[in-house]
Amino acid sequence: MAKIIAIATDDFEDSELTSPKEALEAAGHVVDIVENEAGKTITGKHGATFETVKGIDNAKLSDYDALLIPGGFSPDKLRVDERYVKLTKEFLEANKPVFTICHGPQLFIQTGISDQLTLTAYQSVQADLKYAGANVKDEEVVIDDKHQLISSRTPKDLPAFNAAIVEALNK
Repeated sequence: MAKIIAIATDDFEDSELTSPKEALEAAGHVVDIVENEAGKTITGKHGATFETVKGIDNAKLSDYDALLIPGGFSPDKLRVDERYVKLTKEFLEANKPVFTICHGPQLFIQTGISDQLTLTAYQSVQADLKYAGANVKDEEVVIDDKHQLISSRTPKDLPAFNAAIVEALNK
């Protein structure tokens, strides 16, 4: 069983948090949703709600086996907060699994190491990642084995994305 930290705030894309979380939990893993403070209710773009398990100041790399970053407007809000950028960069540099979809990879631009990554994202974010030096592919699921990074483009990719992230944790 792995313990996954999901970083999200209001206006996340509902299915991009709900679906991977359900798939991971069905496989026996634990998913902690983390935002600025514990016990806060965050709301997705379409009304899904989740209560946060802990605040970002109490979330440490050593407490988790993997990181999940859903899309929507949430990643754009989180990337201006150095705490989320720092944690994301720590996961990438520690070669712990990172799972992200749609707009989630926006956080990588702030890490300063986008030029080391191979990934995909939502179409408009792909260009930003290319300008930041990333190797961007327009595929359903892109796996960067060097960084244990699994990425997908849109909610329609969720079945393949979910299968890939569950398989990665079961290795």
